[in-house]
Amino acid sequence: MKRIYFDNASTTPLYKEVKELMCDVMENEYGNPSSIHAHGRKARSIIENARKTVAHILNASLGEIFFTGTASEANNMVLKMSVLSLGVTRIITSPTEHPCVLNTCSYLKTYHNTLIEFLRVDHLGNIDITHLSSLLSTNHEGKTLVSIMHGNNEIGTMINLDSISDICAKNNALFHCDTVQTIGKYPIDLSKTRVSFLSASAHKFHGPKGVGFVYINNDNHIIPFINGGAQERNMRAGTENVAGIAGMAKALEMCYSNMEDNRHYIVEIRNHIKKSLTEKFRDITFNGNQENNFLVHVLNVSFPESPKADLLVPNLDMAGISCSSASACSSGVEADSHVLQAIGHDVARKAVRFSFSSFNTMDEADQLIAALEKFTPLR
Repeated sequence: MKRIYFDNASTTPLYKEVKELMCDVMENEYGNPSSIHAHGRKARSIIENARKTVAHILNASLGEIFFTGTASEANNMVLKMSVLSLGVTRIITSPTEHPCVLNTCSYLKTYHNTLIEFLRVDHLGNIDITHLSSLLSTNHEGKTLVSIMHGNNEIGTMINLDSISDICAKNNALFHCDTVQTIGKYPIDLSKTRVSFLSASAHKFHGPKGVGFVYINNDNHIIPFINGGAQERNMRAGTENVAGIAGMAKALEMCYSNMEDNRHYIVEIRNHIKKSLTEKFRDITFNGNQENNFLVHVLNVSFPESPKADLLVPNLDMAGISCSSASACSSGVEADSHVLQAIGHDVARKAVRFSFSSFNTMDEADQLIAALEKFTPLR
């Protein structure tokens, strides 16, 4: 039985071309990029060409792109180093952020006395822009960093990136945006959007695991996150993951060259599943914004309380379909989703996240609906 994968918000399949490139780099270009001999220079050129690719796609300068191991590392770098080197004494964020942001904020509050303020969100997960403006207009000693994700990994609600960046700029606040769910899927022009920091992870856009990047605007100079050698222009010590970085740049290039076609295809699959769910099953609801500003590859569905619904994810797993009920970083933790709690979700209803990519097919969508018919109440 060929398994069906509907958990692309957790991670995505590797593009074939990315795998081939990485295998070639690992086999033939194994030099240490810090070495001055030919092998090292070749490895260094691979890294710098990848940096050029990423910078070109995002319309950033080369000196603003730094490679990391993960987006969680990138987010930690931005939040912690902003406090330690930029004079940030207050962080404004939302209760629906990824755990790597929320837990880092908790750490900074405990060990660095950083003031953490949470924005109000509505029942769809939309950020209260008026509340943000109000918080930023209050007198506060020291700098403020606003940290809000571009698209929510659990319910798919998106922010208006330009609107929030403008509000932050007008109030002299730094703005960090976690774009893990949107890089490679939506156009981002950093020459026009006033973002101080931006983070991304390769495995969310058909690249390899274990590599990501952080954009740091040239106006902001933070101290190194990892001390040691001079890698990444003294910002992140340690020998670089040459094959991973090359693979990430290749994946990003492929995503943006096919972005519109991929999005249109994914929308068709999403709409087909959503329509089938609405027609066949009773008393279901869709979590997050469904009308505008939402991630087209994420569909979070709440099913009515029932014995089978409580075991929906494992039942689908046994039926050969992979999906999830929360962020992958929270898997195995017996707790309700903090995102759904923040938007007032009825905990008695089982929420399941289906997330899609261009690797999925309409036939797989039909197989999902057929499997759900065995486990959930029909109309």
